[in-house]
Amino acid sequence: MVKELSAGTPNRFLRACRREPVDTTPIWLMRQAGRYLPEYRKLRQKYPLLTLVKTPELAAEVTLQPMRAFDLDAAIIFADLLPPLEGMGLSLEFTPEEGPVIHNPVRTPADVAGLRTPPAEEALSFTLEALRLVRRELPPSRALLGFAGGPFTLACYAIEGGSSRHYLHTKSFMYREPAAWHELMGKLAAVAGDYLAAQARAGAQAVQLFDSWVGALSPADYRENVLPYSRQALAAAKAAGATVIHFGTGTAGLLELLREAGGDVIGLDWRISLDDAWARLGEGVAVQGNLDPVTLLAPRPVLERQAADVLRRAAGRPGHIFNLGHGLLPQTPVENVAALVDWVHEAGQWTRQFPENRL
Repeated sequence: MVKELSAGTPNRFLRACRREPVDTTPIWLMRQAGRYLPEYRKLRQKYPLLTLVKTPELAAEVTLQPMRAFDLDAAIIFADLLPPLEGMGLSLEFTPEEGPVIHNPVRTPADVAGLRTPPAEEALSFTLEALRLVRRELPPSRALLGFAGGPFTLACYAIEGGSSRHYLHTKSFMYREPAAWHELMGKLAAVAGDYLAAQARAGAQAVQLFDSWVGALSPADYRENVLPYSRQALAAAKAAGATVIHFGTGTAGLLELLREAGGDVIGLDWRISLDDAWARLGEGVAVQGNLDPVTLLAPRPVLERQAADVLRRAAGRPGHIFNLGHGLLPQTPVENVAALVDWVHEAGQWTRQFPENRL
């Protein structure tokens, strides 16, 4: 049974995305479904990761696990950034040693030309069906989020062949083969945008574009080589009626450009103070964030002090969704997640009733 708000309580997550007044600060957590939960680990003993992702009933179950455990305001569908690349013709495997591996990475203009752009209903039907299953289980007071990898992040995986620290192949390809780069980004933007729109049609009320690795770029390179394609993907999601969250890590130098690319909500990592970031983003946009995920491994007084700093900087203004600056870590104690969620709801209510009081 999903924990439910009192009868008649509006969906505070979606209201906050629209910068409308809410009774308290809404909270959800990136990677809230996954490796830190004992019930998830039991499933992983039986099923490989991609089996969980590609079996709608299992993906729905994993999505709902944290909703049963905690008083979260939104569920995010259990999926992965990389299956869209499979539909484009890339061979994906998750290995215990290396994580995601692309066995036929994109390294030449001919490789780019050979990539397909199938519709999401064809290539990613398993996630769309999982969204439908979860939507039927969630009460109206809880939002359902879908997501997709941003064009640059997908390009990094496609070109590097897996995870990377310096993105040498990716950035070299961008500089060396500009025509092929823009062709690749156009294809990735089309796939990501169509996927986000399809998730909205399947029941996701909001979608998040994860451009996790875009902080590797200079502002000039982002503007020329990424911004138009992120804007394309986000616009497709918006046209499908979804609330849109635009998130990246290491983006303190790119915030204004992220807003220019689009998003009803801009997700912030922990490398910038929330109030400074919001001032730079300006009026007319909500913000999401931005607690350091490692804080959840700290003693409870430290966790509460750091969370209070985030709320203090938000200052009770409409349009703040509490989240982490990136995903929950596998080592995170479950009891700390429960404590954080409850504490944010209680303290967030206080800051709205008495904004002149400091936490």
